[in-house]
Amino acid sequence: MYNIIMYIIQLGVAIGSIFNDKLRKMWQGEQDAVQTLRKKVEPDADYIWFHAASLGEFEQGRPLMEQIKKSYPQYKILLTFFSPSGYEVRKNYEGADIITYLPIDTVGNARQFLRTVRPVMAFFIKYEFWYNYLHILQYRGIPAYSVSSIFRPDQVFFKWYGRGYGRVLKCFTRFFVQNEESKKLLELIGIHDTMVVGDTRFDRVLQIKEASKQLPIVERFVKGTPEDPKKVFVAGSSWQPDEEIFLKYFNNHRDWKLIVAPHVIGEDHLKFIFSLIKDKKVVRYTQATEDNVADADVLIIDCFGLLSSVYHYGDVAYVGGGFGVGIHNVLEAAVWGMPVLFGPNNKHFAEAQGLLQSGGGIEIEDYETFSLIMSQLSDDSAYYGTCGQEAGAFVQSLAGATKKVLSSVKL
Repeated sequence: MYNIIMYIIQLGVAIGSIFNDKLRKMWQGEQDAVQTLRKKVEPDADYIWFHAASLGEFEQGRPLMEQIKKSYPQYKILLTFFSPSGYEVRKNYEGADIITYLPIDTVGNARQFLRTVRPVMAFFIKYEFWYNYLHILQYRGIPAYSVSSIFRPDQVFFKWYGRGYGRVLKCFTRFFVQNEESKKLLELIGIHDTMVVGDTRFDRVLQIKEASKQLPIVERFVKGTPEDPKKVFVAGSSWQPDEEIFLKYFNNHRDWKLIVAPHVIGEDHLKFIFSLIKDKKVVRYTQATEDNVADADVLIIDCFGLLSSVYHYGDVAYVGGGFGVGIHNVLEAAVWGMPVLFGPNNKHFAEAQGLLQSGGGIEIEDYETFSLIMSQLSDDSAYYGTCGQEAGAFVQSLAGATKKVLSSVKL
């Protein structure tokens, strides 16, 4: 049944590629993958294969790749993606020797791919459980590791009807899971070679913090004018429901400066943001100068690649997505040691749940709760200070997964 589903998906992607640009890139990338490998794979080299579905999983695997490159230069890194949103952004990543799409998991594709690469080991990041690739790796005696994986009782592996597909988990040499619950769930189905190491994203955000950029325009905006000092609220990866809440609040509170880095950077969405802002000076980052930004009230980050560094300039952060698709990366904000606010769709995000429990994260249900929390953070300096300290301490306390993984892998 699984193989039938894979062939149907492959056919669907092929047909969909006629009408959809994202699917077209995916289909073409998969078709070109083996040819690319045949040209680039060095016959005498030892390749370690990392597979990430998309950009988020890539960021989880990145600390491992970079540490292997640094400490074990005798190996080469092959990085594959399933989604265009990962490949198209990171296809020129310098930490890997070869980067391609991963062909859909049919028996033929898996055999051809692995026959071409012949990796010495493989790392699958978080939710990657490809039945044919993993069974062939196991058959050939090639170690395969699941990194930063997390399991919940409602997943198919733990249902009576998922036992057949669940056998794929026994192909892994070892699981490096995020929490004890995941380890216990795997033990229930007879998988005992597991190690609780946490999430490599904590290591990654600490790397990002160390490499953060200085942004003179943002620094000038934050500094403002000496006679009118204000705290700075940074809203990252915001969507329309988020913006409708926090912009309504700041229209009525002038004791804050506001930086907005929306998730969608398009003219229509930027116009929508502008329409919500009343009686304030707004400047777009791409149009800002040190002169026109100094007395601005709102700075709109209308380009990509700056958010992780922008958080450095905030006093309070808001991470978007919690009123729809699910919250984005709260760790990039928390690492700077400030309170982090986000919406209610966070229950399946372990890092958000941990941040809430630590006291460094605060859940917002609606405008009323947002207004209440902002007033408390403004008026109660002890509460504000404690929230920020707990957010930073939470990230620091869970770092170290990369070191734990590599100490358990034979390289």
